[in-house]
Amino acid sequence: MKTSDQSVSRLRHTGRRAQIVLALLLVTLCWAGAQTPLPARGAAVPEQSSNVHLFYYSWYGNPQTSGEWRHWQQGGRTPPNDVGADLYPSLGAYDSGDYAGAVTRHMQWIKQAGVGVIVYSWWGRDSFEDRLTRGVMDAAARYGVKVAWHLEPYEGRTAASTVEDIRYINTRYGSHPAFYRDAEHGDRAAFYVFESLRITDWAALGQVTAGNIVLAQTTDTSKIAHFSGMYTYDGIAGATAPGWANASAYAKRNNLIWAPSVAPGYIDDRAVPGNTTPTLGRANGATYDLEWSNALDPAKGGLPTWVSITSFNEWHEGSSIEPADSTPPAGFGYQTFDGAYGRTGTAAETAYLDRTKYWATEFETRRTGGTRDTQPPTAPGAARAVPASGTSITVGWTAATDNVGVTGYDVYREAGATDVKVGSTAGTSFTVTGLTPSTSYSFYVVARDAAQNTSPPSGTVTATTGPPPGCSPGTGDLARNKVVSASSVTQNYVAANAVDGDANTYWESANHTFPQSITVDLCAQVSVGRLVLRLPPSAAWGTRTQTLSVQASSGGDFETVVPSRGHVFDPATGNTVTITFPATAKRYVRLNITGNTGWPAGQLSAFEVYSS
Repeated sequence: MKTSDQSVSRLRHTGRRAQIVLALLLVTLCWAGAQTPLPARGAAVPEQSSNVHLFYYSWYGNPQTSGEWRHWQQGGRTPPNDVGADLYPSLGAYDSGDYAGAVTRHMQWIKQAGVGVIVYSWWGRDSFEDRLTRGVMDAAARYGVKVAWHLEPYEGRTAASTVEDIRYINTRYGSHPAFYRDAEHGDRAAFYVFESLRITDWAALGQVTAGNIVLAQTTDTSKIAHFSGMYTYDGIAGATAPGWANASAYAKRNNLIWAPSVAPGYIDDRAVPGNTTPTLGRANGATYDLEWSNALDPAKGGLPTWVSITSFNEWHEGSSIEPADSTPPAGFGYQTFDGAYGRTGTAAETAYLDRTKYWATEFETRRTGGTRDTQPPTAPGAARAVPASGTSITVGWTAATDNVGVTGYDVYREAGATDVKVGSTAGTSFTVTGLTPSTSYSFYVVARDAAQNTSPPSGTVTATTGPPPGCSPGTGDLARNKVVSASSVTQNYVAANAVDGDANTYWESANHTFPQSITVDLCAQVSVGRLVLRLPPSAAWGTRTQTLSVQASSGGDFETVVPSRGHVFDPATGNTVTITFPATAKRYVRLNITGNTGWPAGQLSAFEVYSS
């Protein structure tokens, strides 16, 4: 039994499941057949669908907020890094009572997903979840989210106690602005009864169903006497939809609610170690699309009354659409959403929210007899870019507009014939990371809506990253203590010795192999026109000629600024060579060495670079 303090995989109670192999194809949708009574044809598609219901869990706790860990430790785990889930929340091991933090972020995400109703997991009067209810409802109300109820199988639950629970919830929370009532079915509140088949006689429900919608968890129409309809919850069964067509047809004939449940996948291996329950992979989003397609397919019953989603945050069973961390704590074997709908990294974290928005819009469009949204958003406006660091640039813009609603933005870096998408966001700014210091980059932004229509690009904006941390071009010897690299080194005669200002330390390349090179990064593009090269001034360093050329770059290919020739290092003149050339603005300077008459390697104790 799943209690509010210890959950056991829900699929333990749904009977044997065959292992499902998914073809990674989207089901072609046809839209004929009987339908639930609809609003007026052509009605506007709402930003948040009140007919898409999302199962939501408030059973998580941590010591900072609740004084103890709750639920995250399932499976014998040790939070915060080790939690009882195969995916790791992007918010970490949060507390369901953190209304200003985690709960508010949840409601923002639920609104982003186009969902208008959460189905709140409720475990009885004065339970942990009951005590958090009003705070969750307050946060939900601020984002236009309504609250329906998932009546869980707490110990001692009966049909009679369920009736009293429904009365209690209506009395205690019915006046709250977030309390859900279905306008299309007499403004009645909605209650989903999980594991309704545990109780055989539900006649007591007749006391409350006139004013409330009460759903049984089953597709067996012989088990729903006294209920207002059916839902399924089972996240695996949605991939094959067993019994859905019959349940849908029965519901429509008898004016009942049909609310099949869809899920993005199912895995509970870390929450229930050693289990043998079948799992269902996400297949980069194909699983979720398949289950939604089944829910709306005429061959499987046609348009339902509602679609219920398993789940927003049932982390133990891996069915969540809440963003999962793209870089979870290492060493625990966590999965990520990477690859979902072609997204990678942080952009993949919200992939299932955005896909839910797509399907919610599709469902509402079909319910109202409309047509698929084909109108793209307007181009994002007033694009701008500013360097955020030596390796990052922040791109910002003003919001695009759309006839239904913009769901996100994709940021592109211009890169010649094929531009690169560097990230996605639901906001109006994005920081591009992993760039090269002191380098110019150009970006533009494209908006998209739930139907994946994309806008024209914004204007292109250009910015230059800052210098590496602690690095500035400076004056005098521009190469002093800068980042330097070499084609090779011998023993401890490293490349940094050539820019440390100490004439007695030196760089030496691998022996008996030419060519060799040494390259210094000046941190920024600056004017260079003179090099001073040195070997240690000791007489022990006999006269030698090193054959070398000078090359320079602004960040791309190197070009030769001084052609190859021999340069004599003579102890009588301090083993110093000066090379001048017409001043040029460059960031990188390289010596390419092809010979040395005094030793079979490239050698330098000083590699000095000056403006003139």
